Amino acid sequence: MDERNTDIQYLPGVGPRRAALLRAELGVSSLEDLVRVFPFRYIDRSRTVPISELSSEEAFVQVKATVVTRNLISIKHLSVIVDDGSGRLELVFFKGVKWTFDKLEPGRSFVFFGRPQLFNGRLNMVHPEIDSLPGPGTETGGLTGVYPSTEKLKNGGVTGKVMCKLQRAALDRVLPSITETLPRSLMAERHLCPLAFALKNIHFPSDTAALEAARYRMKFEELFYLQLSLLKQKYVRSRQSEGIPMPKVGAAFHACYKALPYKLTGAQQRVIKEIRADMAGGRQMNRLLQGDVGSGKTMVAVLSCLLAVGNGYQACIMAPTEVLARQHFDNLRKYLAPTGLECALLTGSTGRKERRTILAGLADGSLPLIVGTHALIEDPVIYRQLGLAVIDEQHRFGVGQRSRLWAKGPGGVAPHVLVMTATPIPRTLAMTFYGDLDVSVIDEMPPGRKPVQTMLIGQERLRAMYRFIRSEIAAGRQVFVVYPMIFINEKMEDVSNVEQGYEEIVKEFPLSDGYKVAIVHGQQSNEQKDFNMRAFAEGRAHILVSTTVIEVGVDVPNASVMVVRSAQRFGLSQLHQLRGRVGRGAEKSYCILVKDLKTTAEAAKRLELMCATDDGFEIAEQDMKMRGPGDLEGTQQSGLPVNLSIASLTRDGILLERARESASALLEADPFLARPEHAVLVAELRKGKFDFKDYSGIS
Repeated sequence: MDERNTDIQYLPGVGPRRAALLRAELGVSSLEDLVRVFPFRYIDRSRTVPISELSSEEAFVQVKATVVTRNLISIKHLSVIVDDGSGRLELVFFKGVKWTFDKLEPGRSFVFFGRPQLFNGRLNMVHPEIDSLPGPGTETGGLTGVYPSTEKLKNGGVTGKVMCKLQRAALDRVLPSITETLPRSLMAERHLCPLAFALKNIHFPSDTAALEAARYRMKFEELFYLQLSLLKQKYVRSRQSEGIPMPKVGAAFHACYKALPYKLTGAQQRVIKEIRADMAGGRQMNRLLQGDVGSGKTMVAVLSCLLAVGNGYQACIMAPTEVLARQHFDNLRKYLAPTGLECALLTGSTGRKERRTILAGLADGSLPLIVGTHALIEDPVIYRQLGLAVIDEQHRFGVGQRSRLWAKGPGGVAPHVLVMTATPIPRTLAMTFYGDLDVSVIDEMPPGRKPVQTMLIGQERLRAMYRFIRSEIAAGRQVFVVYPMIFINEKMEDVSNVEQGYEEIVKEFPLSDGYKVAIVHGQQSNEQKDFNMRAFAEGRAHILVSTTVIEVGVDVPNASVMVVRSAQRFGLSQLHQLRGRVGRGAEKSYCILVKDLKTTAEAAKRLELMCATDDGFEIAEQDMKMRGPGDLEGTQQSGLPVNLSIASLTRDGILLERARESASALLEADPFLARPEHAVLVAELRKGKFDFKDYSGIS
């Protein structure tokens, strides 16, 4: 009988109440769900430690001892003294006091398992697990798994010990029905143990070698299906999606290229060749362009647009903010000067008369290039021949917004798509978030760009920092000052915020002395933000006080100093983005990270890494290792597109690459998984675990 789909409430020891808890806290509904909740670490229960050798520095230990006394201090406080011949230890209980009092009779011996800790200078153990002698997991116990848990589970009686019992009972019923979830050829190629063996030994390992084999199998399987799901979308789309063939280079491309005042880097040239090959191939291009701040992505985007124009099509560049859109527009006009081509800017603040002219030019094809915000995808905007859509900082647009742009291609044929990000993404994350896109990386900086000098200071150096800022302003430079929060937070009163910071800066740099200070944050209207940002960008303000709304897109070559207050509150990748706002002009630039008094050693270590390197990809890798894979910008830990049960993108990068290689090779041979031996793969994909948010927005 196949019991894999049996409701978890019918497992002995569960029942309706615990079933509801398991469902809510761990997403467990069936027996198979339960056996796929894996331990996150293991404890050696085969070893006992003499009481005389206990230390509060140890995590969990096992003690074999005899009860000497039991003292019921109150109905909610029990103290028990045990002795193992080498010394005595106090055990303390605050729950289940009556049951524990009755069980621990003086003179009886037990195995106690828990964490030793110091209290009033003496070691004790609070709420240890209790096993009779002899018992399972005591004399010959070996490795015991520690499972994910929550306070609600513990309060509901689902302790670690209970979880082990439930897993053993579930495995006994499920294992006879387990069938392989991977093709035999793949298992042989990657030396993977059978699934039934893996499930049994990942929960109750017979030895360390069996545990390693089991973990390797389950991690590989998880990463393999993740990549198979992504790549299958890509392979199916690349074979089915009609694309606009663009075989020509065109006069405009050549005119712009020849007029460039500098030579493109090798990385830029390589990426343009990749894009040109995509656009010429007759299939829709879906490419992610990654490049560190200042690496020259905009130039690549411009030349890509000119490839489309050279083949008789229109191109658009969509940016998430008006400031960034205007910046792209100014750059585009400058680069287009030698070509004689027109371009326009369309945003929410474009005037009615100008908007009518732009819409008419897009509809009749006389306007080949357009830059804008989400205004580019509004219903009244009709393109005659949209052949290429470039999307900057694409994770800031919703999937629905982007799909409306694809629908504006000629005759229902989707335009080629180039999505760009200045946020360096670790390779393992790129293979997950953007696994169904082709990825190009500009990993070379243009010659002559001066590195930004980064320094870390404490609160005691603020006076010196203000003197330095005054000297930079006196020399004609401008300064950013960034804060993590807008207003003061009662729970984090010592963390800097824009509200107080603006008052402090205005006091230090008063208008009466000729200083002009602008302020920008997320609770201002778009008009306010745009006005103040423009005042700074055009040199009418010396200092811009802001939150991270300036993280992406503000290009002010005259700004030479970036100050980040409460820097420990930011992720490394985000700090790197902020640092990239300076160093864009000819002058020496500086990034000053100001840490608060309450900064942990770990946070200080992260900040010191910022001072040691300006390589965005190295910083992104380190950030992921320190903080875990989360939000790409580093502003919050919003998690991954799927929940990984056992694999880790931080630790299992090599295994992820192997899984991707296997998935890719399999799809090359059988892109639609139509072969009989691949039916198992189709069945697993249909379970939907790896159906996740489409980060490309193209499906």
